[in-house]
Amino acid sequence: MERAAKKDAVEALNGLFKTTSVAVVAHYSGLTVAQMQKLRTQMKLAGASVKVSKNRLAKIALEGTDVVAIGSLLKGPTVIATSDDPVAAPKVAVEFAKLNENFVILGGSMGKTVLTVDSVKALAALPSLDELRAKIVGLLVAPATKIARLSTAPASKLARVVQAYASKSEAA
Repeated sequence: MERAAKKDAVEALNGLFKTTSVAVVAHYSGLTVAQMQKLRTQMKLAGASVKVSKNRLAKIALEGTDVVAIGSLLKGPTVIATSDDPVAAPKVAVEFAKLNENFVILGGSMGKTVLTVDSVKALAALPSLDELRAKIVGLLVAPATKIARLSTAPASKLARVVQAYASKSEAA
């Protein structure tokens, strides 16, 4: 890599690390190209991204960012998964690790907080931001639907009583 290309790579990684809320580091040695493409696709669908870069360049790019704690994890063939949603990257990484034994999660960082492997798994177990929003909307809408059901229930009961009397009088 030329010096200018290295500088560009470091600047791009630094910008990514400054804007991300969570970063997960994993070893990917032994994964096929197809498996890596599948990981990238799954991450992209979840709103996360995957970066493979030279560890030395990544350590330089980490300086001055909140996720600087992952620098010690960058040894060997590593991949860094990042996302703005604190749950997206860990969730995809943990699911991918379950299906691929060559993908080993080493840890990560959420802001300035260092994440162990167990912390990443615990974070992956949480509902995503979209799921939480859906639950909140459901809780807000639920009382309105209950009121609507209560207001229509007496009218329908009254209509059934009138219908019963009408059919009784027709039969007689």
